[in-house]
Amino acid sequence: MTNLLDYGFPEAFLPRQASAEAASLVPSRVTAVFKERYQLITPHGQRYGRLKTKEYHYEGGQDFPTTGDYVLAQPAGDPDLESAGDWRILRTLPRKSFFSRLDGWHGVEQAVAANMDVVFAVQSLNENFNVKRLERYLTLAWNSGAQPVVVLTKADLPGDHQAMVEAAYEVAGEAPVLALSAKTGQGMEQLDAYLKPRVTAAFLGSSGVGKSSLINALAGQEVMDTGGIREDDARGRHTTTHRQLLRLPSGVLVIDTPGMRELGMWDAAEGLSAAFPDVERFLGQCRFHDCRHGQEPGCAIRGALERGELSPQRWKNYRQLAGESSASQRMKRGQRSKALAKQQRQASKYKKKFTDFT
Repeated sequence: MTNLLDYGFPEAFLPRQASAEAASLVPSRVTAVFKERYQLITPHGQRYGRLKTKEYHYEGGQDFPTTGDYVLAQPAGDPDLESAGDWRILRTLPRKSFFSRLDGWHGVEQAVAANMDVVFAVQSLNENFNVKRLERYLTLAWNSGAQPVVVLTKADLPGDHQAMVEAAYEVAGEAPVLALSAKTGQGMEQLDAYLKPRVTAAFLGSSGVGKSSLINALAGQEVMDTGGIREDDARGRHTTTHRQLLRLPSGVLVIDTPGMRELGMWDAAEGLSAAFPDVERFLGQCRFHDCRHGQEPGCAIRGALERGELSPQRWKNYRQLAGESSASQRMKRGQRSKALAKQQRQASKYKKKFTDFT
């Protein structure tokens, strides 16, 4: 039997006594998502499952699972037989943290990972380093509810990286900043404070920043494929093709994600406050509550910019991310209304078919 506690499953969610429901619904954790099929770790080992249509499509109310989610699933026949077929996932359990982004192609929220304890925002100390991108990662990491940590990889590369490290500190706020090298081991001990057995850590960053190499170094063996970078622009090749949760020999749980160069904001108001405290402290201090922070008299933001207390670039970046977040909130409300109407139509059809059948 597999001990789900070793996979970060909350003890409070495990059944404390035998019951009909406990016997039929097995606590599991999603370790990977492949379109409509889910890889699960269960008390009976690794299994695969699919969503039960009624609970997720007709009745509604259930969050579609993503990597890291805790779920209740129904075995297909004998739970000890892997050959019995795909399990049915009936319920997504409450999340303690959740990371999502805007899918720019389809204009919808894309779940990335759930139930992380720490989120490592990874950038490399080469031409790939980008402050604006780091601000995006930090905003969404803070918004997730997990502890953000900035990890600067490839510290072994020749050259002086001090300017990039200082730039990272300037935008990190209360998030720690760690510079290290998975290749040489330089600075790797800094991760020990955040990586303990049963702790779930998500690694986020664009292709080529060294996420897979970092995870391999932590594992002490090659558990992730790695790829090189294009010499002309230091951009990486995609090595991770789907989100997956791995349990390392140390007992640490890691979620690696495909490289995401574009990271659209999705309803990240809380994350903005944590990622931009230098901006937030002036908001709400204007003479007029509806100040647009332009030429209005008594504008606290304009005053801070003129006095040099607020960086013009930080203010510009904040406005861009806040605008994207507000747009996604409006999009979210519209999608929720459409989804509710669709669920009601589907439920009506389902009820009619059931009535006709009986």
